[in-house]
Amino acid sequence: MADKLCFVSVEFVNDPNVVGLTYWYLCDFAAVKSGDRVVAPLGRHNHTQTGVVRRVLFETEADAPYPIHLIKRIQSVVGEKENV
Repeated sequence: MADKLCFVSVEFVNDPNVVGLTYWYLCDFAAVKSGDRVVAPLGRHNHTQTGVVRRVLFETEADAPYPIHLIKRIQSVVGEKENV
């Protein structure tokens, strides 16, 4: 799994403009799990927000769930298993 990257799908449940939508991010925190809260940049201005991980996927760059050159990175994991 050394050549695989960690991708996470994040929902920003506290932002009424994007609630219900998920966004793919690269994640350097391999121990991240579905339900964890993370801080990530959102939108064209890259304002950081807290979101909830909905899916974790380990894939090669060629099999990324979204064009790799457009994917932003998770900045930090701030909590585990939120009931959202």
